[in-house]
Amino acid sequence: MTAFDDLMAYQRQTEALAQVAGRLGWDQETVMPDGAAGQRAEEMAALEGVLHARRTDVRIGAWLAAAKAPDAVGAAQLRQIARVHRRTLKVPARLAEELAHLTSLAQGIWAEARAKDDVAGFLPTLQRVVALKREEGAALAQGGDPYDALVDDYEPAMTGAEIGAMFDRMRPRLVALRSTVLGAKAPRGIVGRFDGEAQMALTRELATVFGYDWTRGRLDKAVHPFSSGSGHDVRITTRVSEVDPFNCFYSTIHEVGHAAYEQGIDPAYALTPIGQGASMGVHESQSRSYENQIGRSRALTGWLFGRMREVFGDFGIADAEGFYRAVNRVHAGYIRTEADEVHYNLHVMMRFDLERALIRGDLAVADLEAAWNDRFRADFGVAVDRPSNGLLQDVHWSCGLFGYFPTYTLGNVYAGCLTKAMRAALPTLDADMVKGDVSAATGWLRANLQRHGSLMTPRETVEQACGFAPTEAPLLDYLEAKFGAIYGL
Repeated sequence: MTAFDDLMAYQRQTEALAQVAGRLGWDQETVMPDGAAGQRAEEMAALEGVLHARRTDVRIGAWLAAAKAPDAVGAAQLRQIARVHRRTLKVPARLAEELAHLTSLAQGIWAEARAKDDVAGFLPTLQRVVALKREEGAALAQGGDPYDALVDDYEPAMTGAEIGAMFDRMRPRLVALRSTVLGAKAPRGIVGRFDGEAQMALTRELATVFGYDWTRGRLDKAVHPFSSGSGHDVRITTRVSEVDPFNCFYSTIHEVGHAAYEQGIDPAYALTPIGQGASMGVHESQSRSYENQIGRSRALTGWLFGRMREVFGDFGIADAEGFYRAVNRVHAGYIRTEADEVHYNLHVMMRFDLERALIRGDLAVADLEAAWNDRFRADFGVAVDRPSNGLLQDVHWSCGLFGYFPTYTLGNVYAGCLTKAMRAALPTLDADMVKGDVSAATGWLRANLQRHGSLMTPRETVEQACGFAPTEAPLLDYLEAKFGAIYGL
């Protein structure tokens, strides 16, 4: 056995344990009994302690120093191991365990506060989470920007300054498009009540259409839809509203995008450091491509219109073109996950600015709700009516996921680039999607991006798939062309 072989065998066990931790998180959000929250927090903290100890084991440094990569794949494995090892060494074990314990409890406290619209009941817990994340950011940054250090966990080599500059370039065109669209006549929406069980049956069909492998996954309900796992166990969740079936259908398609990425990675990389998505931004490029560029396209919605008429009967839309417009209807709503493509990135930009200020200490947790409400009124022109439509709508901060929000827009930017390249390569794509066949699109993404996992850096992963360096221009061009046509601009 060589040093490389010893290191990879050790790492395989660490990756397996990390998957177990993820499964505990899935269980907590789907089927765990409410009374188990305290015990689950201890379980998560204990497992995080084990993982932290393994990732900081002194043998890793020795193995890395002695290991010789047999090929490019091996070199990528070493790069990933070294990166995680360096980061983990900077965070005290006590802090890692405390964060795991607190954020496990905080998710339940957030869910209860959200249900009751009780900001005051959540803020003390959030204050503790923010304090620990500031400590973690400072430990990782070692004198640099703590927020940058947290972003690096989700999008390696990206900084808050780069994100902020990109957002500054995007905002004027997004705001101008929104203003023009909202000044035009809005398409008609769907009306009626849509049986929850019928929604779940059709959403399972949609997951199958988009290539979800049911032999390696399952679908459940959750307050906040998510995807969990990798390799041979990749699970998704959705939610149901009897007055808004699009919430269920497009949440499912979105999570299938994440799951398809994990299921599509080369099986040889399973339970290794590169056997997962290259970054959260790249991950979001898959979920957003599936949900929007494919799922909300004129061609695919034409097929979905027919299936919804068969399942639900008349719901106030006469034809496929009217349905396409209804699916892509622009409205200034409160909820990020329900936002249309024009508004979505503005929701993300707001959260980016707020969480960056929180971590830097420029914004106190006690002032966060007021800051949120003021910013929302300024950005969207309406006042937040209740906390569950405002500060309490997202689970992320209760989980300690500071630095995660900007990856949603990075994913949209990457998706714009990928769609431009994919459509150039697949000139008959729409003819297939009209029949409910998206396999050409999903197959192209799997072959050109998904199968590589973390073999390359995030930017390299997108660039080699597209054939050009990623920029925000294709996304903005796509949005202006699509919604300009829908609204007759």
